[in-house]
Amino acid sequence: MKEKETIRMEILRNLERNGRIDLGELAVLLGFPEAEVANEVAAMEKENIICGYHTMIDWDKTGVETVTALIEVRVTPQRNQGFDHIAERIYNYPEVNSVYLISGGYDLLVTLEGKTLKEVSSFVSEKLSTSDSVISTATHFILKKYKDHGTIMAKKAGSERMLVTP
Repeated sequence: MKEKETIRMEILRNLERNGRIDLGELAVLLGFPEAEVANEVAAMEKENIICGYHTMIDWDKTGVETVTALIEVRVTPQRNQGFDHIAERIYNYPEVNSVYLISGGYDLLVTLEGKTLKEVSSFVSEKLSTSDSVISTATHFILKKYKDHGTIMAKKAGSERMLVTP
């Protein structure tokens, strides 16, 4: 059983870093037979351990204007339904990318993207804030991504010090 846990963890770590890695290459890298790696990946997909594969895009470099917002949401959970029911209503909006139950002053953290600040603000004021159980929201717009999902997005800044010559 220990070997199965080990191979699964190694597969997951590698797939998280590079979802496009060839299974044959991954098998060689891990030192396991390709068929065993392929079977484990298929099993983890079936078990919903592997929930999907995503491509990370730096939209700033495409010329496509997008606005990403993080919205903190404070709610009053319904009796016998808790936070899960409210989170489900929120994550079913197509504009919403992710919903997290968080600790602290707010209950949920919602991320979404839109074409403009106005579009995102309209979603928050017309759909999210007016939802039953939502007490308050706080919207934060992402101005620049430096690192996302473990990937450095911004070029490393050079030294800001002025070169002094004798």
